[in-house]
Amino acid sequence: MLPLFRILLISAFSFGLASCGIPRGAGFQSEVLAASSVQQTEDGAEPVYDFAVYPVTRESLRTLNAWPVQGATTERWFSDQQGATSLIIGPGDRLQLTIWDAEENSLLAGTGQRATPLQEIEVSSGGTIFVPYIGRLKVSGMSAETARDRIEEQLTLTIPSAQVQLTATPGRTNTVNVVTGAGAPGIYPLEYRNTRLLDLLSTAGGVPPEMPNPQVRLARGNSVYSIAYSRLLENPALDVNVRGGDRIIVAADERAFLSLGATSSQAIHPFPDDDVSALDAMAIVGGVNSGSANPEGILILREYPPDQVRADGSGPPQERVVFTLDLTSADGLFSAAQFQIQPNDLVYGTESVLGPAFTLLNVFNTVSSLSNS
Repeated sequence: MLPLFRILLISAFSFGLASCGIPRGAGFQSEVLAASSVQQTEDGAEPVYDFAVYPVTRESLRTLNAWPVQGATTERWFSDQQGATSLIIGPGDRLQLTIWDAEENSLLAGTGQRATPLQEIEVSSGGTIFVPYIGRLKVSGMSAETARDRIEEQLTLTIPSAQVQLTATPGRTNTVNVVTGAGAPGIYPLEYRNTRLLDLLSTAGGVPPEMPNPQVRLARGNSVYSIAYSRLLENPALDVNVRGGDRIIVAADERAFLSLGATSSQAIHPFPDDDVSALDAMAIVGGVNSGSANPEGILILREYPPDQVRADGSGPPQERVVFTLDLTSADGLFSAAQFQIQPNDLVYGTESVLGPAFTLLNVFNTVSSLSNS
């Protein structure tokens, strides 16, 4: 028989637990999904819910996946157009001309000279330059080779033996501004017109590997285009040519979801990819607490804006919706892999009904050990 002291100690401890309740890290599924109020009707009391509940199964996925998506990454990209292989001269570019003349009495070169370097010329806002014995000549939109031929053609009308050497240095209109997000942001000149976006980002120091799901935004004129960096790496056809005046911003994906309750981590989790399934989310949070969680009662709580509520099934019937996952069945696991998490979702692990029993058993064993000592 147990000594009287041990019996009294265990009885007192058990009475204390029964009176104050056992602490839990999460609510039971029935508690979380309880009705917010009870409405009295002629037939009796009916529960009134201010949220809808949908189990995620093969049958329900057809409906749920057609509902509006909250906070999706808005990609607006463009098809590539092959550019010229050489630099295209534009306003602000600087041209260095050297004119060769074999004549004894050259109009440009001094006695005994054959080459005459002219002062560096900046292409005007109208796309023209001034060349001696020619006057104003439009060169904007030409390659350096075409501009050289055009200058030489005009110059030989006055200096028959003239030959022209031309070197072009890109100006502001032939540069791209990598604003932020790369290892070395700055303004980069375009030496030729087939500079690809990924090549430019590599020149600018690359994208930091620790940045979660980087998003590349390219501003061209009054338009802004956006695409996930991972898609650029996966599909070479999306790696477009950049143009002078483009502005590039690389930023982390701002979307995130929250995990609470009987999950292995209670935290805010950024989206590591464009698409995160419910099964991905469970892996991201480290699964559920094996000692207390109910794997049949994983809840995803989501709130829709009022204008997306629908009565015809094409959208949620209420603003607040709770999706339930059963991770103990094959259908539940397959369905969780096809159900997409959306920004600001709450992934909540409910408590197993056996959790308090295990807690009480552990406490009982602890008390027994103390009484034996």
